[in-house]
Amino acid sequence: MTWGTELWDQFENLDKHTQWGIDFLERYSKFVKERLEIEQTYAKQLRNLVKKYCPKRSKDDEPRFSSCVSFYSILNELNDYAGQREVVAEEMGHKVYGELMRYSQDLKSERKQHLQEGRKAQQYLDQCWKQMDNSKKKFERECKEAEKSQISYDRLDNDINATKSEVEKAKSQLYLRTHSADESKNEYAAQLQNFNGEQWKHFNVAIPQIFKNLQDMDERRTVKLGETYRSFADVERRVVPIISKCLEGMVTAAKAVDQRKDSAIVVESFKSGFEPPGDYPFEDYSQNLSRTGSDNTISTPKNEGGVKPDPKHSISKTAKNKLWLFGKKPKSALAPSLEDFSHLPPEQRRKRLQARIDELSKELQKEVDQRDALNKMKDVYEKNPQMGDPQSLQPKISETMCNMEKLRSEIHKNESWLSEVEGKVSTRGDRRPSADVNHHAPHGRESPEGSYTDVPNQEHRSPPHQPDPRQAHQPDEFDDEFDDDDPLPVIGHCKAIYSFNGQNEGTLLMKENEVLYIIEEDKGDGWTRARKQSGEEGYVPTSYVEIAMEKNSKDS
Repeated sequence: MTWGTELWDQFENLDKHTQWGIDFLERYSKFVKERLEIEQTYAKQLRNLVKKYCPKRSKDDEPRFSSCVSFYSILNELNDYAGQREVVAEEMGHKVYGELMRYSQDLKSERKQHLQEGRKAQQYLDQCWKQMDNSKKKFERECKEAEKSQISYDRLDNDINATKSEVEKAKSQLYLRTHSADESKNEYAAQLQNFNGEQWKHFNVAIPQIFKNLQDMDERRTVKLGETYRSFADVERRVVPIISKCLEGMVTAAKAVDQRKDSAIVVESFKSGFEPPGDYPFEDYSQNLSRTGSDNTISTPKNEGGVKPDPKHSISKTAKNKLWLFGKKPKSALAPSLEDFSHLPPEQRRKRLQARIDELSKELQKEVDQRDALNKMKDVYEKNPQMGDPQSLQPKISETMCNMEKLRSEIHKNESWLSEVEGKVSTRGDRRPSADVNHHAPHGRESPEGSYTDVPNQEHRSPPHQPDPRQAHQPDEFDDEFDDDDPLPVIGHCKAIYSFNGQNEGTLLMKENEVLYIIEEDKGDGWTRARKQSGEEGYVPTSYVEIAMEKNSKDS
């Protein structure tokens, strides 16, 4: 069934129907827009909810309890779920709402064009009908005038009193009227034939084609609505697998909750390491009172042999302080944090010190890797001078070595505190090299920076006068200073201008251009205390080295 044949006379109704179809399409577009706005608002509210309950945390505030970890996992999954709602809104806006709005504009333009063609065809038919109607009315007027002339001629022709001229005049008038009527008849017939032809074309060709175009347009609109309905559902369907994974992640997080693990974490977090307090002894304040032999007197047991109560069972301040676990904390427990964490219970102090040692060890390893990389680069520069100046890397190498020494000192200090907590004797271990003054570095071509230097080929320079170590320090002074387990901090670095054999006790062997750490300045005796990368310490002549002090040591 086609509109052109079945609805040939329903132009106005088709005009209203096609307008209703476009209005319905725009109404559906508005529905999709409000739906995607709901999705956007929903996603935004979900993200704000996640942000509210999952604020930024420092490293120390990271959750450890399985219930907290699972909750934050659920929040992450919910954040991903919110992202999928945003995807739904974006896809609806692009593939459904945007497409509908563009199609609606195209439909309006096409409908306007078809309706204009229909109105134009109707106007042309109306014009043809008007011309035909005018010729018909003219033919009718001419026939009436001819009839009047015929009557007038017949009356004069039968009138014996009428003159011949009057009769001839009436006859001439009749002829003219009759001729005009015949011409009007012919014109009317032609206009009628033309109108009938145009009317047939109008209702059998023009209008069916226009209505067919309108029908095709309306059917395309219906198909488009069906496609957008499907797209509307497909947008949701595409995110269902990802949403299912989010929900599965939430279920997995829920299954990961372990009450026994959380209980163990509570023990690990709050265990003090103290022993529970012992029994309270009975303190008899009535020993100095005189007693009678009354049977009603309640006697208190006395210590056999007059032995005094064991002082170990007396209430000491230390025992009282341990009771703050179940009551109000003493002032010492509220003291500010100390560097060695001595304000914490033993177990907590041990954990904090171990964590700090691990962190410092990681930083030390980074500095070691950086030093090795710089030394390799320096070695490449020395072999290929066109690639760069080896001396340009020396300040960075020296800075890295200073940082390494500082980190080793910090690690050693924290290890001493850790050993104290664990009840062990502090040892240097593998984290800090030996500082024995009599330990000499191997005689090779490798310098402290890790680069190779050809010492025999270097230009020989005459060293200045060497001070006598016996005038500045006695052997026992060196031994006393090096017996201290705590290493002296690095206050600068120096570069050897000349070689020094370091044969005297307490002195340090060094090669020309070797870089050393300064741990004690020259006190006016011509000697500076230095340390090698290997940890070997000793005195070198101040005039043999070029010294660069650290800025903080200079300020102090």
